Amino acid sequence: MTNNFLIHLIDDEPVIHDVLGQLLSAEGYQVEISSSGEEALTKFREQEFDLVLLDLLMPGMDGLEVLKEIKKIDPEVPIIIITAYASVESALSAMKMGAFDYIQKPFKNEELLLTISRALEHRQLKEENIRLQSELKKKFSFGNIIGKSREMMSVFELIKAAAPTRSTILIQGESGTGKELVARAIHLNSDRSQYPFVVVNSGSLPPDLLESHLFGHVKGAFTGAVADKKGLFEAADRGTIFFDEISSISLETQVKLLRVMQDKEFMRLGGTKTIKVDVRIIAATNTDLEELIQQKAFRKDLFYRLNVIKIELPPLRSRKEDIPLLVKHFIQLYNQENGKEVEGVSEEVMEILMDYNWPGNVRELENVLERAVVLSKSKIITKELLPPFLLEGQKFGYEEFNDYNFNLKEKTLEFQKKLIVNALKKAGGIQKQAAQMLGLKPTTLNEMLKRLKINTHNI
Repeated sequence: MTNNFLIHLIDDEPVIHDVLGQLLSAEGYQVEISSSGEEALTKFREQEFDLVLLDLLMPGMDGLEVLKEIKKIDPEVPIIIITAYASVESALSAMKMGAFDYIQKPFKNEELLLTISRALEHRQLKEENIRLQSELKKKFSFGNIIGKSREMMSVFELIKAAAPTRSTILIQGESGTGKELVARAIHLNSDRSQYPFVVVNSGSLPPDLLESHLFGHVKGAFTGAVADKKGLFEAADRGTIFFDEISSISLETQVKLLRVMQDKEFMRLGGTKTIKVDVRIIAATNTDLEELIQQKAFRKDLFYRLNVIKIELPPLRSRKEDIPLLVKHFIQLYNQENGKEVEGVSEEVMEILMDYNWPGNVRELENVLERAVVLSKSKIITKELLPPFLLEGQKFGYEEFNDYNFNLKEKTLEFQKKLIVNALKKAGGIQKQAAQMLGLKPTTLNEMLKRLKINTHNI
């Protein structure tokens, strides 16, 4: 019989070496013997063991000291304490310090072998669990993008397929769905990963300043240009440039961006020298670019250049089965950042999180969980740690009917009006986003606003 497990026997009695050495070898175990704690620790620093049999009473370092030091070197190795009847109390102390179990001298061979078998099985199950958790994490995540829903699996497949190519990518999704995370995942899984990933916050700069940031400028190009300056395209050479909210770029800058995409060259502001670059472009938007084209606010030719591979990120409300995974991920993340040991959320909290529609998507969920982890004083997050807006939704029920008016038509209209107003508030007054939250077409919502006489200017 061969077990291929290496057991480290630490005991100062030669008779124990002989008896246990023969017993364990006969069972197919490999045995390493140490006569003192000091000798054992030296061996532990040089190789790994599957299990330890440790005598508590030894000259020099006693068993408790050895146990403490072994756990520092290998926290996962199971340790079985060998103890005389008189030192059972010490054995219990050892259990509190992380020993797997203890057996008393004189012990029966069957008892010892059974305890060893249980300890090794426990270790294997623990290692298997860690392996499975790791596989699940890989299966249901891509970088920091988490999900197991059908929608997210499709996104992962698209990322895997698109990343190794040189194609331009357009990422579409509401605010907070993780567009930049997807762009970074594409970059890190491409042959450009060792080169820069440059983010352009398109909407945060006026057109003239944005152009200077993108293409750079020469000395004297404008007031304040006291020296030549490289732009973001040069900084991103051989890497990836990510345009966040590309819909906010002015039509004038769109023309220049199109030229760079077509010719892979540009000139700095005020310059005459052509600069060539090799840059992959990934663009993101939370608006419908085709709608903007109809409004003459976005160039059709630029849209076609950008829309080579399109990745649409689903809102969190349409993939609620991913919420438990995201909850676990963010709790682990903010535990590490804040030195906390929160283990999860209560069933009631999970119900509240699953019922809410998350207009701010994953980013909003992350903020809620960061707050809860930071404020938590226990291992489980309870509803008292949730922000008020999440709890307000629970009050929206029977309390609405405390006037004893049960006229169905009136109450239905009242409920619709309240629901639409709440959605508009959550969407910051953006009717298209509110319509998505309500599961309506924008035209239907517009008709309902008129019919219910909802004044959007007051929202």
